[in-house]
Order: sequence, then structure tokens, then C-alpha cells
Amino acid sequence: PNISLQASNPGQFENDSDVLWQRGPAPETIAYHGRVGINTDTPDEALVVCGNATVMGRVMHPSDSRAKQNIREVDTNEQLRRITQMRLVEYDYKPEFASVMGIKDT
Repeated sequence: PNISLQASNPGQFENDSDVLWQRGPAPETIAYHGRVGINTDTPDEALVVCGNATVMGRVMHPSDSRAKQNIREVDTNEQLRRITQMRLVEYDYKPEFASVMGIKDT
């Protein structure tokens, strides 16, 4: 795989003893064991993208039906009973979060 990195301080990447990027187990893959931030210096999740992202392909999510098997109907009455036990809430985003994320209607 081809990876291109550009840093404002290239010297910060000169320490070869702290190599976090590795070839992945499958062909054409790489692995990074840590947090990755795009347009942020302080990612607090595995991947944080501050800005728009364009995906040329598919995005798989654990709730995607392509990742599941043995999908079957359930007892509707039992599920409705369970839903009545859920705690439902309304909320507003904190202004500082909304402004960073570009959310207009908080």
C-alpha cells in the first residue's frame, strides 16, 4: 500500500524505534495501533475526522445486514414490552461541541 504523510515538523517522525504503522495481516493493508486524528492533534477515539469525509466505496457498520446471518422475526409483543422499560430522553448539544462539529440546530 502507498501512504503519504506530511508533517509540519518532520523531525517528530524520525524515531524509528517507535514504529506504530505496520503491514496488515491481509494483502494491501496496513495497521496502526493507536489513535488517528485528521485535522486534530487530540483524537479521543480510534479515528477522529474533523471535517468532511468522502468515501469511494462502501462503509460497513456492525448494524449493516451484510455483516449478519440468521436474521429472523421476533415476538413483537415481547419487544414492545421491553421498549416500554427503556429510558427515553431529549437533549441539546453543548454549544462548544455543536460549533466544532458544524451543528446548527442543537
